[in-house]
Amino acid sequence: MSITYIIIIVTALVSFLAFNNQELFVKLKHWPYQEERRGEYYRWFTSGFLHADPMHLIFNMLTLYFFGEFVESAFGELFGGLGPAVFLIFYVAAIIAASSATFIKYKHTSGFASIGASGAVAAVLFAAILFNPTIGIRMFFIPIDIPGFVFGILYLWYSSYEAKRGRDNIDHLAHFFGAVFGFFFPIFSNRFCSSVF
Repeated sequence: MSITYIIIIVTALVSFLAFNNQELFVKLKHWPYQEERRGEYYRWFTSGFLHADPMHLIFNMLTLYFFGEFVESAFGELFGGLGPAVFLIFYVAAIIAASSATFIKYKHTSGFASIGASGAVAAVLFAAILFNPTIGIRMFFIPIDIPGFVFGILYLWYSSYEAKRGRDNIDHLAHFFGAVFGFFFPIFSNRFCSSVF
């Protein structure tokens, strides 16, 4: 079974458990204020497996499903037998990278918390764009494929703009930094492995 499928299964299980357990939900969500004061930095990781509702979960996991195996396969070509392990490290590191960005900004804001795999999924999507810049990306409300590099530029602009506005309950900063992480991780990890091995 691919790492992508395992991530989807684990994320769905944790999310569904938390849908019906408010105490678990609160304990696992990314809450920078609490993390700073209580040292609960595990939340940087656990929040990536929580979702607000089934639709939030389905949207993220569908995106991961469509692009995850492609990126996982590309990692196999880059890293050989280590490909699946590197992909798993990449995904986990993407969750943490996205969470750390919002931690820095919101660690003194008691009312801010976030959940979801969106930062890591954005990393997978942008890794796919790196490997194939013209890969077709289709939005639900646009009936044609958008070339990956065009979508990427628009996504980064929109995420940055909305993060500065901060007028909704979406963690756009995590989306932005997850995407940036996803684009550069394969480049630097490939160079590192080439220099070491």
